[in-house]
Amino acid sequence: MSGAERTSPRVLIADDHAMIREGLRMILERQGIEVVGEAADGAAAEGNARALRPDVVLMDLRMPGTDGIAATRRIVDEGIAAVLALTSFDEDELVFAAIRAGAAGFLLKTTEAAPLAEAVRRVAAGEGVLDPRVTRRALAALADAVPDPASTVAAPAPPGLEALTERERQVLAGLAEGGSNARIAAALGISVPTVKTHVSSILVKLGAESRTHAVALLRPVGGAARLP
Repeated sequence: MSGAERTSPRVLIADDHAMIREGLRMILERQGIEVVGEAADGAAAEGNARALRPDVVLMDLRMPGTDGIAATRRIVDEGIAAVLALTSFDEDELVFAAIRAGAAGFLLKTTEAAPLAEAVRRVAAGEGVLDPRVTRRALAALADAVPDPASTVAAPAPPGLEALTERERQVLAGLAEGGSNARIAAALGISVPTVKTHVSSILVKLGAESRTHAVALLRPVGGAARLP
């Protein structure tokens, strides 16, 4: 079921503009990615995602009715698919709302074809993706919380930690204990693809580049990783 088990991720495109959906479909299919369906609003995105079970939902954030933020939250909470948020608006408000909703990545619609396809593949494989223009702001926020290397006090909680859901905290605790996706899934009674989705969301919310980096952000200087 997971994208990592396929050579081509299965993608659902959600956007209220038919021409944009058609353009995205053409771009992805030319890049060797399978588009299994489309949706014109958030409610349709939720329903089609439940029916089609894609690896990734490419989600526009500004749509009439049920918007992309609400749809993202429900799709991620149900463990249906990973969500890659896509918008033409470079606004912190939307970025952080998408991240809080559990999106595994955030790209602007001006992203070129090859980077877009690569981002879809990475999200399907359980990684987090942020547009470089967003990453700069995320890293700046993270830098504000990094302690002086010479300091012996515990590092403050990393930005984004408060945005983690209870389940994401449980998964992060499993990562801190060195657990594999399969081990964490068994311990929490959820599927491995759902663990991968939670890991992707954790990486984006914490501004971490990898699982190891996410755990390191919890580690007091010279101490063991722990959740505050």
